[in-house]
Amino acid sequence: MNIQISHLTMTYPTGKTALRDVGLELKSPALTGLLGPNGAGKSTLMRLLTANLLPTAGAITVDGQPLAKQERRLKAGLGYLPQSFGLYDELTVWQFLDYMAALKGIRDSKPTIEAAICATNLAEKRKSPIRALSGGQRQRVGIAQALLGDPELLILDEPTVGLDPEERIAFRNLFSRMAQERLVLLSTHIIEDVQSVCNELIVIHQGSVRFIGTPAQLIAMAEGHVGVFDETDRAQEAGLHITSRVNTARGVACRAVAEDLPAFVTRTEPTLEDAYLYLISREGVQ
Repeated sequence: MNIQISHLTMTYPTGKTALRDVGLELKSPALTGLLGPNGAGKSTLMRLLTANLLPTAGAITVDGQPLAKQERRLKAGLGYLPQSFGLYDELTVWQFLDYMAALKGIRDSKPTIEAAICATNLAEKRKSPIRALSGGQRQRVGIAQALLGDPELLILDEPTVGLDPEERIAFRNLFSRMAQERLVLLSTHIIEDVQSVCNELIVIHQGSVRFIGTPAQLIAMAEGHVGVFDETDRAQEAGLHITSRVNTARGVACRAVAEDLPAFVTRTEPTLEDAYLYLISREGVQ
């Protein structure tokens, strides 16, 4: 699958412009990470890709055809987990997945439901009512419904929220395996998830695309702009963007990013989180 996005703009009736002149290419197989602060436009982009919104301007094509002409095919091969996903609390896990399979038009749904339950480690909860599930288990049900029907395109908005570290690792591995044969778009605030599995990153800030490339390329942009130092009042004067503070036996150790690091800061190797924060902090200054 090849999705081309050209000059995409989305302005809501309230007058808020969520996306401005966005241009992207999404091509399978790939696991693409979508990063950006709250309100950056990530969820709007995903709703446009799933044809739940119509853009104000610009175009989306799927394999060379306008999305409007490919909408039926796209939705037939789409697995989508929105950030706010409603569950029917009175249904059991199995009943809910059976209902979702019917909505997707999946015939002989039992094998695909079993596969989704197994992949999301819900076997012991298949007969449990959804209202009795924990927050993490409910999130797993949301992921399970997105996996129904072996989708060609998988769009996941904050899929590991509410999961414990062991579950997050398991799902990262699952998404990575799925991306070997299809297009997976993963939107998350958890940088570790992106760093572990994504081979391409898209950073959106204030409705515009600020970066497209690999994690290594984003990290390279932050070389020489990340440093550590002991906490001092000089930090604000130096224009540093402090990313973390850690209590140590010698006091508070700070980590910061800046366009120009002052002399009292010791340069250090950037992480992907450093690089992301450096990019966003630069955009905030501009």
